[in-house]
Amino acid sequence: MNTKRLDLNLLATLEALLEEQNVTRAAARLHLSQPAVSAQLNRLRDMFNDPLLIPTQRGMMPTAMALELLAPLRVALDQVRDTVATHQQFDPGFAKLTVTIACTDYLQTVIGRSLIQTLRAQAPGIRISIRNLEPRRLDTQMMHGEVDLALMTPDDAPPVLRTRHLYDEHYVLIGRKDHPQLRDSITLEEYVQLEHVVVSLNGGDFFTPVDQALKAMGYTRNLVLSVASFLFIPEIVAQSDLVALVPWRLVAGRGDLTIIKAPDVSTGFSVGMVWHERNHRHTAHCWIREQVIDVLAD
Repeated sequence: MNTKRLDLNLLATLEALLEEQNVTRAAARLHLSQPAVSAQLNRLRDMFNDPLLIPTQRGMMPTAMALELLAPLRVALDQVRDTVATHQQFDPGFAKLTVTIACTDYLQTVIGRSLIQTLRAQAPGIRISIRNLEPRRLDTQMMHGEVDLALMTPDDAPPVLRTRHLYDEHYVLIGRKDHPQLRDSITLEEYVQLEHVVVSLNGGDFFTPVDQALKAMGYTRNLVLSVASFLFIPEIVAQSDLVALVPWRLVAGRGDLTIIKAPDVSTGFSVGMVWHERNHRHTAHCWIREQVIDVLAD
């Protein structure tokens, strides 16, 4: 059989015909006209290379092949119906699936912890896999089902993917508590003389967009440490005289740090959700995206 010609509607018609053994009753059950069901029966006969149903005085009699098909056909169609019903009537308390989320370490800290707590409480059967964000591979990863949802700057997402803005982030300047040189009125000249930690996601880079902006203004920062993760910075800064520019939500509420307004040379960024069309209407994934929004609202 050429499975490319397989039509789910034809299989539903075959099920109705085999159970009713009458074209008129099968048509009424399927809400189709009798000629339409007769035409579908002809297609089924051609597909299976078998009469399937033979006319008799009292209706139609299934062939041996038709009788063999009925049981597995019912099982297959019931599975399809159950799947459709599950997605239409999604209940997070009983859902069973694994969702893979890609994001930076900053977003794992800001959103990940609260999101996981929410999901564990409301949907204990949903497993969450968190992986590092790879923007250049994201389109392919989502197309292949390797990543279901990404948390990132929407402008950096491949244009074929769907996005939703979540919030705008800004940078703050942090140092240890009672740092002698950190105050709200710090000048740009004083700022560049401080000992700075910078983040290089690729590792080892000491020239960032902030330094590019400073260079255009005739300034150079005193960079003494480059790290590959934001998560390391608050701890090293809290125990030294080093300072750093970090996203505000990463350090909000920390009492062991001095947190002041960042110089105007630092720009903020947007954070959003990114997903593939294949998951756009999936009820479980729709629900998870709503949980992300609710976590941020709280």
